[in-house]
Amino acid sequence: MSAVNQRGLESFAATVDRRDFLKGVAAGLLVALSPGTAWMQESGRAGGGHELSKDISAWIHIDADGRVTVMTGKVEVGQNIRTSLAQLVAEELRVPFERITMVMGDTDFVPWDMGTFGSRSTPTMGPQLRMMAAAARTMLMDQAANQWGVDAGSLTAHEGRISAGSRSVSYGELTRGDKLVKVVSGEQALTPAAEWKIVGTPVHKAGGREFVTGRHEYPSDITRPGMLFGAVLRPEGFNAKLVSADASAAESMPEVKVIRDGHFIGVAAADAFTAQKAVAAIGAKWNVPPQQGNEGLFEYLKNNPDAGERGRPQGTGSVEQGISGADAKVEERYTVQYIAHAPLEPRAAVAEWENGKLTVWTGTQRPFGVQQELMDYFKLPAAQVRVIQPDMGSGYGGKHSGEAALEAARLSKAAGKPVKLVWTRNEEFTWAYLRPAGLIEIRAGVKHDGSLVAWEHHNYNSGPSAIETPYDVANQVIQYHPAKSPLRQGSYRALAATANNFARESHMDAVAHAVRMDPLEFRLKNLKNERLRAVLQAAAEKFGWGKTKATEQRGFGIACGTDKGGYIACCAEVEIDASKSVRVRRIVTGWESGAVVNPDGLRNQQMGAVVQALGGALFEHILFGDGKIRNAYFAQYRLPRFSDTPEIEIVVLDRKDLPSAGAGESGLIALAPAVGNAIFAATGVRVRNMPMAPDSKVPGIAESGFKS
Repeated sequence: MSAVNQRGLESFAATVDRRDFLKGVAAGLLVALSPGTAWMQESGRAGGGHELSKDISAWIHIDADGRVTVMTGKVEVGQNIRTSLAQLVAEELRVPFERITMVMGDTDFVPWDMGTFGSRSTPTMGPQLRMMAAAARTMLMDQAANQWGVDAGSLTAHEGRISAGSRSVSYGELTRGDKLVKVVSGEQALTPAAEWKIVGTPVHKAGGREFVTGRHEYPSDITRPGMLFGAVLRPEGFNAKLVSADASAAESMPEVKVIRDGHFIGVAAADAFTAQKAVAAIGAKWNVPPQQGNEGLFEYLKNNPDAGERGRPQGTGSVEQGISGADAKVEERYTVQYIAHAPLEPRAAVAEWENGKLTVWTGTQRPFGVQQELMDYFKLPAAQVRVIQPDMGSGYGGKHSGEAALEAARLSKAAGKPVKLVWTRNEEFTWAYLRPAGLIEIRAGVKHDGSLVAWEHHNYNSGPSAIETPYDVANQVIQYHPAKSPLRQGSYRALAATANNFARESHMDAVAHAVRMDPLEFRLKNLKNERLRAVLQAAAEKFGWGKTKATEQRGFGIACGTDKGGYIACCAEVEIDASKSVRVRRIVTGWESGAVVNPDGLRNQQMGAVVQALGGALFEHILFGDGKIRNAYFAQYRLPRFSDTPEIEIVVLDRKDLPSAGAGESGLIALAPAVGNAIFAATGVRVRNMPMAPDSKVPGIAESGFKS
């Protein structure tokens, strides 16, 4: 198997039992990490009280023919860590990239992991796998040295072989003998970034050909012998109570089995169309209570705190004293609507029961979290529940939970056959959790020379991520206020960093305008963080900031931010036409996240982040009321289109002197304020709401004579 052989990986994971796998390594070397080492997974002992097993957990297996299998609980959801993690192992192990196969997110094979989120794969799993690979290389060199009776320091490892003068032996030849299981404790010397030969290069995406040719099987493509198709009866609205249900019409359909368990009602049928038709035939009556909608949402969030959570204020100095001594004061509120993750592949699962063991193939960012949900519901031990995550069609933070897996498992158990359940687009929009809406209120004070002297930032509901200001302000109060959300909400790519950065960077622009300073000059004056200054200056230089003046039809904006070890700056050029429609023409992003593992992968992440961020900045918003989502289809929910995509340039600062950080999330956070600031530069209208142009037009801009 190779890093690009996805079908080989699936075959390996589907046909080998972990216990049999461990028995079968007599012809190879299995490297494992002692539980006592400091290099635990991010989800290790700090993971919600979860204790790692004291048994040795296998991470790397070197086969007799020199092929390498790497096991990790991290999963591939489009961010390309299947490639980058394989690069890191290949570098430390001194083997060609093509010899590595990543087994990811299969709970029968990989060590327990909290999940794939928060841009944590590169900074946490990367070093761990590097250390294991370096330890394996050292042990192989020691073994070769013992066989040849030479000092291990005189040996070299290259391309999966160990050499000493004219003598050479492959890793496979070394591991072909007796079973070798080694426990590694302590840290290993890792290859400095300046000496990387595989890491830091634009290795092509593992399995890329299978994705573009359609050979890859996503969770919704999985089939099993004798498989049925499932569908679930959904309530008429949120918080609805089932009054009655007549399933006689569905039960009379050929090859349809109706499953009822309390308020859970579903069907299993020979094909997906029949399953949906049977569910539609169930006559259900619901009681839907009155509920909050879009109207008055932000006042609702501010006035309905969540008593179960408390956000503690952070601050220094006295904001009141700072404000009283300021030459200019700016106080505004900013709002962010709920938006959907809108993954191309909705939630999907295939469940199969065999001899009391449940196996589920599903798209999830948390295979072990889904396994725990299934264990809890069916009262099963971990050994009786296996979750397999085939590389799925995106998640964006929206697939942390296992609803489809649990529903498929319930249907499969009742039907006595494997069942596939794929949520419809309407179900994904309606019943999946959303990115939180939020109200943000900011008050700032500044001196005539541009020195910030006071900053007060309150976030209601959307979250505390990146809420702290990176700017140097002596007097500040910053607080997150949890609220009772009328809609189900949860993680989204970049979390609340997008909302907090939109508000903060829009406000910084307004404060700069209040003292008649250039927005870039104003930021640099109040910014000591050298990494953030560097990306600001790099983006501005590439963009040509300040070389062209804004007009009523064309504006330029700038913004920056930092979160999760990533530093970003964004320059935007927008065009406003006579009908007040806005179009983003050009984006230049400056990015730095330490040493770059795969430059092509990094640029792809940042370009994708720009396109996704455009949706939330300009168009995307959930319409809801009376317990229902009112735009629960792609035809009603405006996403970025090819025609919306601007010219995108990514300036990457490769800091080989710094550890590699994740790059999957923070690329979203600077675009919206940069675009909003560009709109202001052209029109004089400060847009403080996301989305800024829900109907492709910016509210508040006059049809002609744009300047206010």
